[in-house]
Amino acid sequence: MNRFVLASLIPPLAVCRYGCAGCCAAPIAVFWITGIVSLVYGYFGGPSGVDQVSWGTMGLGVVLWAIAAVWANMTIRTVADDLGDPKCENRASTICRIVPPHLDDSDPMDELKKYQ
Repeated sequence: MNRFVLASLIPPLAVCRYGCAGCCAAPIAVFWITGIVSLVYGYFGGPSGVDQVSWGTMGLGVVLWAIAAVWANMTIRTVADDLGDPKCENRASTICRIVPPHLDDSDPMDELKKYQ
């Protein structure tokens, strides 16, 4: 299945499969599940308990699902960019632009060994 389609339909699974599960699969899953619950709850009347569909609650569910899908796509794209340029030589990744590598940084474990 295409990454974009999987990230649109089941965002947490797409992040676990193509991205970094430890990065943000859990918050994406919370948005996605809340969106599904909101869609079902809105179909049955929503918080006001009306006999028809609560379109506001349905809209909230669609928005939450869309947030999860966009977040998953951004995570997958960022992880792919990071894997393509692990040493940040081309600076293709947003992480490389935000946190530039410092060559003068010393190893903290070396500093501890000096004092022992």
